[in-house]
Amino acid sequence: MMEKLSRMKFKLKQLLKAVSVVIVLVALPQSAMAFLSWQEDDNSLEARGLLRGSGLALKNPDNQVYYNRRSVSGLAASGRLMVDAGFSKHISFEMHAVQNYIPLSLQHGGSNLALLQGVERSDLLDWSFDSRAAHLLVDRLNLQYASNRVNIKAGRQPVNLATTFYFTPNDFFAPFAAQTFFRSYKPGVDALRADVQLSELSQLSLISVLGYRLDSGGDNGWSNRVDAARNSYLARISSLFGDFELALLAGSVKKDRVVGGDLQGELFEWLGVRAEGHVNFPDQAGFKRRVEFALGLEHRWENTLSLRAEQFYHGGGASSSATYAAVLATQGGYLARNYSALGAGYEFTPLLSGDLTLIYNWMDHSGLAAVYLLYSLSDESELAFSGAVARGARPAGVRINSEFGLYPNSVSAEIRSYF
Repeated sequence: MMEKLSRMKFKLKQLLKAVSVVIVLVALPQSAMAFLSWQEDDNSLEARGLLRGSGLALKNPDNQVYYNRRSVSGLAASGRLMVDAGFSKHISFEMHAVQNYIPLSLQHGGSNLALLQGVERSDLLDWSFDSRAAHLLVDRLNLQYASNRVNIKAGRQPVNLATTFYFTPNDFFAPFAAQTFFRSYKPGVDALRADVQLSELSQLSLISVLGYRLDSGGDNGWSNRVDAARNSYLARISSLFGDFELALLAGSVKKDRVVGGDLQGELFEWLGVRAEGHVNFPDQAGFKRRVEFALGLEHRWENTLSLRAEQFYHGGGASSSATYAAVLATQGGYLARNYSALGAGYEFTPLLSGDLTLIYNWMDHSGLAAVYLLYSLSDESELAFSGAVARGARPAGVRINSEFGLYPNSVSAEIRSYF
């Protein structure tokens, strides 16, 4: 009993330490909005920045097969420098450099399954230090040409093909998790994209994204050698029809052929509707084609309350929890086939807002609840608190009894300062 109490006190001290550091950061005086901005004729230059400091505590399931630590806590920090330049009416340049420090314990989260592997992109622009706890990387680096009808962007850039919010089957490149609340900066991938305006209401997008070989010894888990088998090529055509935008999507993602589409619009000037999905035809022998589809409904009231509900069919998921381990080893991500998500957002005051996300797995009846509070400290800084609670049968030995039963419970605090 005394040993158990001692361990509990130690964990509490670790959590209080993380929270106290965040409170000290909040108490520090914040500098006024400052940025570099210059413009002359058709030439321009703007530099912005973001500093983030956070504390995180996790409590993992009591299972030594999947976790090597029951509790994990620590502090992390990052800085982002953003530069945008224009050289004429048609040519612009974008660069985001990021320096972060995330202890290895937080990167792994105490999991035996976690890999120190980042977004799939060349490691030429990623340098790690302090045994890979610190990284200096270029998250965006691209050149863009824009005219009235054609927009071409080459280099490291975010590629967002999502229409729905929580479950995004058509967002093939560095998608956000359903429970992610801070989505201001989608990670960049090495890509070439051309958007062509076909008419006033129609557009054609051609996208090529480079893939790379795995390299556990690389700074970001990937090598700098392009792997042709992991390259992706997509075409998307979209047009407006009444109150809806409809799009068709086709191409190859890591040699798997995909055909799909998406839609978004409003019914009765009240109900927002979003949907996206595709059929995947695997290149590898022995794998069957699979369907991925998500449908979402949403509405925002004048009192700032917003509700969003989504349903997701994941054709690549397991047919029973007994085969979860096989899906986890080959695909990762969602393990089952049918999911629902419900989200709510509300502005309590002009300075304080909150969000809630509930995710439910219909096959094993496990779920995840995530909450997020955002408080504006000034025009240039904000404080965020978040927490997640997982419910479901915990794993027993190697057997995964429920998907969200694998997830840890967590609490975190983060301060962000913009300049």
